[in-house]
Amino acid sequence: MADTVQRSEDFVRLTDPFRRELLAHCYRMLGSVHDAEDLLQETMLRAWNSFERFEGRSSLRTWLYRIATNACLRALENRSRRPLPSGLGSANGEPERPLARPLPEVPWLQPIPDALLGVGSGSGSGPGGVDRTDPASVVASRAGVRLALVAALQHLPPRQRAVLILREVLDLRAAEVAELLGVSVFAVNSLLQRARTQIDRAALAEDQVREPSDPRRRALLDSYTAAFEAGDVAAISRLLTDDVVLEMPPHPDWFSGRDAVTRFLATRTSITSGRTAVLRTAANGQPALATYHREADGVLHAHSIHVLTLSQDGTAVSRINAFQDLSLFPVFGLEPSLGTGREPDRTRPSARR
Repeated sequence: MADTVQRSEDFVRLTDPFRRELLAHCYRMLGSVHDAEDLLQETMLRAWNSFERFEGRSSLRTWLYRIATNACLRALENRSRRPLPSGLGSANGEPERPLARPLPEVPWLQPIPDALLGVGSGSGSGPGGVDRTDPASVVASRAGVRLALVAALQHLPPRQRAVLILREVLDLRAAEVAELLGVSVFAVNSLLQRARTQIDRAALAEDQVREPSDPRRRALLDSYTAAFEAGDVAAISRLLTDDVVLEMPPHPDWFSGRDAVTRFLATRTSITSGRTAVLRTAANGQPALATYHREADGVLHAHSIHVLTLSQDGTAVSRINAFQDLSLFPVFGLEPSLGTGREPDRTRPSARR
């Protein structure tokens, strides 16, 4: 019994620093926060069951990545890729017309809360406030999770996706990836080359975009939030880039350009009525808003999670991914409703712990 307890303590102590980056890795592979959490648990269970046989011929990190990657590859054998609406067809050119029916059967790409990846102050603190997080692990968990890149990765076959992530996002050497996947270095280089020819290189460049400085970012988000809550479409429009894109999975329709997005918003009673409340959060290393709409019962009900992409100069919003998936609210640590006749608490946590 004592040996089992000691083994368990050793396992937790050694593997805990890698949990967040492994979660990020599973998310990049799968495009779903729910599936990523499930695969992380499977990875840890498999690692626990094999822990006594771990001989240290590779690093513990590489060993865990091998388990996680193979688990993801198995999971992807019978799963479709997770797109965004812009990956399925052309933009809707008639924003005043009713939206096409939602497609709940499509496995849509999902956002992931920053808090689950340890983004933010104090996220790596263990008991007693001691920071137990390896800085390299923090970097690995934050890198390569912007929506543009994760969406682009979904277009790759699973093994190409794995090689591209391991080589270019996590910056592992070809020999390390070959060992991890159980293939030759030649095979790794071949898979990487094919992946590079299929994926838009701009997606990797997009992942390196830095958010604007804090003062500009805060000012833009303050203005955008106030305009959205007031139902002031004209004010929202002034805060958008000329080439802004709006997507709203599970609706397949999407809109491109300030004029089309503004015209669409102007037809939405739920927005223009001013019956909306907004809570700030963050996802995929980007600012995000959780929106609530006040219904006939007087209660503010959860509606959607908006992940925003900002222009580099911090003066406008260039992309709005409005995920109308209520199952995301508990993942972000958010309530399904905000009660009656009261202002929302904007100090709520941004994700469950």
